[in-house]
Amino acid sequence: MIAITLPKLRLTAYASLACLLFPGAALPEEVFVDMASASGIDFFHFNGMSGEIYFPEHMGAGSALFDYDRDGDLDLYIVQGTMLGPGKQIEDALIPPRHPLPMSDRLYRNDSRIGEDGKMQIRFTDVTAESGELGSGYGMGVAVGDIDNDGYPDLYVMNLGNNQLLRNNGDGSFSDVTKLAGVDDPRWSTSAVFLDYDKDGWQDLYVATYVAFDWENRIPCFSSTATAEYCGPKTYAGTVDKLFRNLGDGRFEEVTGMAGIDGKGGGLGVVATDFNGDQWLDIYVTNDGSANFLWINQQDGSFVDDALLAGAALNMDGAPEASMGVDAADFDDDGDDDLFMTHLARETNTLYINDGTGWFEDRSVSMGLAKDSFPYTGFGVAWFDYDNDGWLDLLVVNGAVSHIEKLVAAKDPYPLHQPNQLYRNLGNGHYQDVSAESGKVFALSEVSRGAAFGDIDNDGDTDVLITNNNGPARLLINQVGTRKHWLGLELVSARGHPVIGARVALLSGGKKHRWRRTRRDGSYASANDPRVIIGLGDDDGEQHLFVLWPDGRRESFTGLAANRYHRIEYGRGRPADD
Repeated sequence: MIAITLPKLRLTAYASLACLLFPGAALPEEVFVDMASASGIDFFHFNGMSGEIYFPEHMGAGSALFDYDRDGDLDLYIVQGTMLGPGKQIEDALIPPRHPLPMSDRLYRNDSRIGEDGKMQIRFTDVTAESGELGSGYGMGVAVGDIDNDGYPDLYVMNLGNNQLLRNNGDGSFSDVTKLAGVDDPRWSTSAVFLDYDKDGWQDLYVATYVAFDWENRIPCFSSTATAEYCGPKTYAGTVDKLFRNLGDGRFEEVTGMAGIDGKGGGLGVVATDFNGDQWLDIYVTNDGSANFLWINQQDGSFVDDALLAGAALNMDGAPEASMGVDAADFDDDGDDDLFMTHLARETNTLYINDGTGWFEDRSVSMGLAKDSFPYTGFGVAWFDYDNDGWLDLLVVNGAVSHIEKLVAAKDPYPLHQPNQLYRNLGNGHYQDVSAESGKVFALSEVSRGAAFGDIDNDGDTDVLITNNNGPARLLINQVGTRKHWLGLELVSARGHPVIGARVALLSGGKKHRWRRTRRDGSYASANDPRVIIGLGDDDGEQHLFVLWPDGRRESFTGLAANRYHRIEYGRGRPADD
């Protein structure tokens, strides 16, 4: 018998070849379907490119999934660009903008409803015009938090230039309170995270900054063939990130130096979780082309960078990588948060396994996550259980940062596009790239940057909003998650406000498993749904839950029905032991 080995092809080629070799073979399954256009999302990113190959034009932009009007479903905030470069006008753009001028970030309200046929009709309405002051700079990313504990999520928008803090007024509109709050930063910022690092009940703000790009002293960069090329992070000096402490009265105090935050990197991604098990939030920052930071909370308002000693600063070869996106989650079900981050083509993405004390080991190769990522440059990423089998999978969105030769030869106007990737957790210590058999959206080749994860249609599985640089937004609606059972959790304070930084686990036979955390952080320049979905596989029985609240309180909640969301309120459970 002759064995036929098929090369790894993308969807269209794979499907055609399969049908020729094996008549009657099933086509790849549509794991996700892009519903952006059909649901009313007409966003198209404008990067302001004019042919000058400006460094910043290929780095944005991100988005947020958040319930700004508190009506129970996720709305969308998408960061927009502007014309780029001194003296440049819209007429100079190689690809004209597709939205009315002046351009700004866009807010879409989720107006989805159950139709007469009993099915969810996903629909979004652009409410930008009536939403007050939204981001209007050259946008990079957005973070979501609640700066005044009023239960309405606020926004911090990172720009190439002055950032903006947008306070949610609770009436459908936002106000720019940047100056009043004292959180302005004129530098190039990318990602940020709101976190209560000092446990005073107020959300503080950590801002990752990139490099000291300067228009007046802009440095031209070239490829090995002496043609104009995008610069890398080492072209400009790194900058120190900023930490702002929330004073609780609408103002923040910059405490960067006092807190010991002093490293100069090229920050692109940031997550905040308890890495060493002491119940204080730590901060991990991915730096482009330099050692990453692991800021360990010293419980006195200060941090120490432990990344090098902890094995999370460099890859297994002791080299820094072009770290972009990042996520932290307990993918191996051992009770601590591990790290995954995306990198440049020919570097491979990296998986760091946590031993429970904040010490990490690079296991990218042995887990099956290195080889398939080698040709691609990854940005947005998250661990999430797309099929609700109980194991955390990975989705990575890709897009190059230097011109791809074959696309240049084909006279492509923006030769950076690459397909995205879906990795399935096999539950046996390995991952498998299942992109080729997962539907049309993985055959698309675009310059993907941001990725925000959440349950758009409230059906118990995770959907994905992908933002493409100089391209359309994609709303990937999950088609397979509800085939398995699931448990949805909304953790709230005694006042009914979402709680960030809690850890939850299923209780079974006296043991805790399927650990998850409530978060909005991670990915790249984007913010996620703070609710938790735990895949239950074939188990449709009542579930029992352990909750470790941010202040250290431990509670258990029992008798939770599968296949629905539950509101888990602080102080309403039974006291629980470790």
